[in-house]
Amino acid sequence: MGPPVMSETETRIKAPTPKPWIEAIHAYVPGKSKGKDGKPLIKLSANENPLGTSPAALAARAQAPALYPDPDSTALRTAIGAAHGIDPARVVMGTGSDELLNLAAQGYAGLGDEVIYVRYGFSVYDIAARRCGATPVVAPDLDYGTDVDALLALVNDKTRVVFVANPNNPTGSYLPGGEIARLHAALPADVLLVIDQAYGEYVAPEDDDGALALAAAHRNVLVTRTFSKIFGLAGERIGWGTGAPGIVATLNRIRGPFNVSATGQAMALAALGDPAFVEASRVHNRDERGRFVEQLEALGNHGLRPLPSQANFVLILFEGALTAETAFDGLADRGYIVRWLPGQGLPQALRITIGKPKDMDVIAEALRGMAEGAK
Repeated sequence: MGPPVMSETETRIKAPTPKPWIEAIHAYVPGKSKGKDGKPLIKLSANENPLGTSPAALAARAQAPALYPDPDSTALRTAIGAAHGIDPARVVMGTGSDELLNLAAQGYAGLGDEVIYVRYGFSVYDIAARRCGATPVVAPDLDYGTDVDALLALVNDKTRVVFVANPNNPTGSYLPGGEIARLHAALPADVLLVIDQAYGEYVAPEDDDGALALAAAHRNVLVTRTFSKIFGLAGERIGWGTGAPGIVATLNRIRGPFNVSATGQAMALAALGDPAFVEASRVHNRDERGRFVEQLEALGNHGLRPLPSQANFVLILFEGALTAETAFDGLADRGYIVRWLPGQGLPQALRITIGKPKDMDVIAEALRGMAEGAK
């Protein structure tokens, strides 16, 4: 006999049903590049490098073969190891660091487990927790930054993973090395601490948080980084992480088999060989961020408060007559798209990527005019 024949009504109604924890996910919303009317705008919403990409990396793109890439990214892992004093065997590659963040939760958490992150943390952490059926637990912030004591207060026997972005996205806050070490020391040995350093290269070397050293010395620390930000390779989707051999082996078991393209591997390898571009990008960001913040602080009496940032963006709180939504629309009218964050519990804030000097001046002047004219 053949399969039972369903009625037209049954055929319309029946469909595969996703797991309830998948249905609870709010899909990630990337930074936009167009206004509400579809008009292209200068994009300062996705924290991309305004200096572009290293010329060496661009040259390498033209030479990359259109074949399956090295599944182990051997040459790239070797170069990353040499740049950071890490055994290449303790480096795992990802399709951007986003893949590794998701794999960290998938590898160590599941139904009945808990994953902790701070309020106003990177929105992918919530997705990563729910994707594997774990329960996301949100720690209170400390003036929009990470509060170590608040994180530790939520740790219990269900906790499997703790995510900390340092610098944090979208607030730009930064935990010094002593606080990162204190957090790790207080965590149970079977809890994985994931330190997301997507913006790590923007931090001055003397302010290093010690995360890479923790990952080298302990069995429960994973540090992730990306080539999307300071290296200007966001379109290639290249991330990497480092931790104990057991962590790296776990992530390698479940990552995509050819997760970094041949083009991406070639470009990232060339970008690592051009430290002058990276340093120029860091200095540009430091100087322009400082200049932009100084202009914003002059508007404090109008209710604009830029939060301290160690990343390549500034989060501005609108605490006066001018609202973040009005400022967002006003900047779009002037040709700029920035990041308004009501979906992350920050309807009173705009995150603005540090761009070229003339663009930052236009934005600062526009915000001044809007703030002074607000009723």
